[in-house]
Amino acid sequence: MDPTRAFVRDVKRLIVKVGTAVVTRSDGRLAVGRLGSLVEQLQELNVQGYEVILVTSGAVGVGRQRLRYRKLLNSSFADLQKPQVELDGKACAAVGQSGLMALYDALFTQLDVASSQLLVTDNDFKDPEFRNQLSHTVNSLLALRVIPVFNENDAVSTRKAPYEDSSGIFWDNDSLAALLALELKADLLVLLSDVEGLYNGPPSDSKSELIDTYIKEKHDEQITFGDKSRVGRGGMQAKVKAAVCAATQIPVVITSGFTRDNILKVLEGKKVGTLFPTKGMLKEIVASTREISPRDMAVSARDCSRCLQSISSEERKKILLDIANALETNEAKIRAENEADVAAAQQAGYEKALVSRLTLKPGKISSLAKSIRVLANMDDPIGQILKRTEVADGLVLEKTSSPLGVLLIVFESRPDALVQIASLAIRSGNGLLLKGGKEAMRSNTVLHKVITGAIPASVGEGLIGLVTSRDEIADLLKLDDVIDLVIPRGSNKLVSQIKASTKIPVLGHADGICHVYIDKSADMSMAKKIVLDAKIDYPAACNAMETLLVHRNLLKSAGIQDIIFELETKGVRIFGGSVASEELNLPKAESFHHEYSSMACTIEFVDDVHAAIDHIHCYGSAHTDCIVTSDDEVADIFFKQVDSAAVFHNASTRFSDGARFGLGAEVGISTGRIHARGPVGVEGLLTTRWILKGNGQVVNGDDGVVYTHKNLPL
Repeated sequence: MDPTRAFVRDVKRLIVKVGTAVVTRSDGRLAVGRLGSLVEQLQELNVQGYEVILVTSGAVGVGRQRLRYRKLLNSSFADLQKPQVELDGKACAAVGQSGLMALYDALFTQLDVASSQLLVTDNDFKDPEFRNQLSHTVNSLLALRVIPVFNENDAVSTRKAPYEDSSGIFWDNDSLAALLALELKADLLVLLSDVEGLYNGPPSDSKSELIDTYIKEKHDEQITFGDKSRVGRGGMQAKVKAAVCAATQIPVVITSGFTRDNILKVLEGKKVGTLFPTKGMLKEIVASTREISPRDMAVSARDCSRCLQSISSEERKKILLDIANALETNEAKIRAENEADVAAAQQAGYEKALVSRLTLKPGKISSLAKSIRVLANMDDPIGQILKRTEVADGLVLEKTSSPLGVLLIVFESRPDALVQIASLAIRSGNGLLLKGGKEAMRSNTVLHKVITGAIPASVGEGLIGLVTSRDEIADLLKLDDVIDLVIPRGSNKLVSQIKASTKIPVLGHADGICHVYIDKSADMSMAKKIVLDAKIDYPAACNAMETLLVHRNLLKSAGIQDIIFELETKGVRIFGGSVASEELNLPKAESFHHEYSSMACTIEFVDDVHAAIDHIHCYGSAHTDCIVTSDDEVADIFFKQVDSAAVFHNASTRFSDGARFGLGAEVGISTGRIHARGPVGVEGLLTTRWILKGNGQVVNGDDGVVYTHKNLPL
């Protein structure tokens, strides 16, 4: 849910106004498809318990089309040659009203919803008795789950003619909807238009931008209105006027009636259309959004990271310890928000594996706080002298560790990843921008608030920015002058999309196709234990085994049969390569280059260790690969020739993890060959700088300079 639309949680009664441009097609006929979609949305809201009131235009347009047709049928050829007199608008309204309501009634009846017609005129609202009775009638209808359908009774209105007279208490159906919203104490008014909302220029102009939130003081002078609606009497100017009027007491959203499910999206809190907030809401919206651009967020992270680097090691350590304490202090609040995320994910039908990754299980907050304290007590990685060289007499060069700068981390599902990444960024002196999955929005928001609340003002909470909109990612990926490294943590699709969308270096892996190769000399009891752990311990992990390679000599062995039996007993679906599928009667694998991320794997037989290495290089992802063998020479060949980030001998691939490697935590696993490789901890978030200390030396064409290039002790 967008923070600017959080008010929808309190909406019970809403009024939806649909304009003539939405109700009718360009030829004047009723747009049955759009009306059907509208009625389906209102029916769904009715079932969900909302009190729904509809204000509809379109009667005059429908009536005009019908009367023109009747007139054409009853006209002679001579009549058609005469100048055609415009049809009386009130007659059009009278004819069109019955047809419009008949269609609404038929559509609602198909969905087992009762509707009612209420025709009103401007003069009616001058009578206090009428207003009291109107409120009573509508309340009675809503209590019976009936949807009231309002329209101005143009046929008997005292106006000169529809579309001409804009005087009175209300002057069109937009202003009628605003009046009813105030009169009937609605919680929200939705005005449907033929465009997405209010733009700062003509909607047809590609340079025009949709205004998410209308602020009168800001936008009133910037907006110029074009022609009115092609068929109605008001257009966008009338809608804005009505919205401003209603927003004195209730929020209003102007959005498109052409886009499917837009009303439902508004009630889900999605940022669609233009919001006209009440004055009370405006202060909260401005405070929550702060209208900070992606560039401003990145620049703030960079500036704050420089402040972080300038403070002492002890002060940086204290920040981490304060964060650990803050997490434990706010555990109840964090758990509550996480439980709300989990409940929403379950209701939305997310896969069990995702819900599991989303859940902060009991003890997780304490575990995270403990890992942060371990990280805080590690040696300070910033400014470490890695090498000292005497360049010349009195001229000393030092190679030192240094933060990378600003990191952009895009991750899915796991809110605990936010805590790990933030603590690693602080320990390594980097600025950080975080974009988590929408399914963890509440968890990420509260964790970000707790963590940044522990960062002192001398550094600035802008050190860690939380990106809430998916649209902002595209803008951030263009900032190669500010952001120094992107680390995507998630699906193959996510990583591949990011790599293809930016000039910024990307650290990560698109696939986790890990192999276990069982050599002919392997201890089969050990091999069985390793294979089962590598596949079953956590099948969705990127370091889980996806392909089991076996030496051909073991094809008919009891040990391999036992491993296959155990895998199948544990619920693992096994697919075979060309040899294994034929020899073992297994379903054939579609591809060796496939990451199951589930209880499934591929098995294939190879001639020897060299064939296994060739297979890994051909189909693997350079993540983690393992050999099970008792022959040290074969193991040495495997170590030297397998070109993966992590290569194991007689150990499960599941050990390929930052915490298990003793890195404190990890921001991800890299299969790239530049910079960090394998599980990436603090060291992977550092680069180097050269510090040269002299006492007045100059090059001067190297005249008189005697280079010694002597290594000095650290």
